[in-house]
Amino acid sequence: MFFAVIFGGGCSGSYLRSLLVMGARAVLAAAMNKRNPRQDPMSRWARSLAERRGYWRAVVAIVAKNARLCWAVLQRGESFKMPA
Repeated sequence: MFFAVIFGGGCSGSYLRSLLVMGARAVLAAAMNKRNPRQDPMSRWARSLAERRGYWRAVVAIVAKNARLCWAVLQRGESFKMPA
């Protein structure tokens, strides 16, 4: 249900979708940096996903995960804390 709200129609939905995709691409770029790869759990997950499924599927999976995190933060009204 939350995807319908987050990815809803209209201008705001497409703008939010593009922001989520840009953020996911940045997460994946930082995770796959050859000189200094990030070692946090999200980056390790993203890197292994990209190696198994390919770049764009990994981007879509990161978008979905970030959308779920955003939805949970908005629903609970709490500050975001990175999962351990």
